[in-house]
Amino acid sequence: MKLCSLASGSRGNAAYLTHEDRHFLIDAGISKKNIETQLEQLESSADKINAILITHEHIDHIRGLGAFLRKYPVPVYLTAGTWEAVRKSSCLGRVDEGLFTVIESGTDFEIAGICIRAIATDHDAAEPVAYRFSTAEGALAVITDLGTYDEHTIQAFRGIRGGIIEANHDIRMLEMGPYPYALKLRILGKNGHLSNEACAGLIHALDAGGLSQVILGHLSMENNLPDIAYETVKQELQAEGDVLPEIHVAGQYAHSAWISI
Repeated sequence: MKLCSLASGSRGNAAYLTHEDRHFLIDAGISKKNIETQLEQLESSADKINAILITHEHIDHIRGLGAFLRKYPVPVYLTAGTWEAVRKSSCLGRVDEGLFTVIESGTDFEIAGICIRAIATDHDAAEPVAYRFSTAEGALAVITDLGTYDEHTIQAFRGIRGGIIEANHDIRMLEMGPYPYALKLRILGKNGHLSNEACAGLIHALDAGGLSQVILGHLSMENNLPDIAYETVKQELQAEGDVLPEIHVAGQYAHSAWISI
């Protein structure tokens, strides 16, 4: 099983997971054309996608969903709250609603031999989730768009071997930056986004389970930089005495490196 980011950040998010002959998108927050281009660069293609899993309804996670489904009508999995919000979104357009399957957070379901669990997250969306993917070889995860994490989050993702984990902002850059005060409070709040330091804290909490590969994701274009995210996470983990995992940083306009088990 392999996982990479196709694009990640303020402008749009999509991830790609593949196992044997099975292929999944997690979110479709970039254009259909960009999804096609990124997959081609990975020596794959959009017509191989078997299913799409949506984390939540914000535009940077569903921007390209409608256009993609009109060309590639594949099943889409999402929570009930997310589905109600997505179907009202102006970016969805006319699509076959029969493609959408509602799932429950905290409940395992299977697609083509991969066990998938949606885990509820704290974010200012209708019913947001992160995803854990498991096979006999181990588990990978996509954990973004959460303002905080708790013991439930840690237990839900304990044992993953790798994942895309949010490192949205540098706290000092956000505090000193141009965002309105209310938006700064939203990002810093319980239902906002993880800072670089909070990302390191979650990695540290999961490390006991064998987490060895990480892609730092959903970096803010205005309030973070790849080098700052990488160095902050690295230094925080070193300060805890952790053995450093293999760390990559997802880009906004290009696919990331693969992580695999």
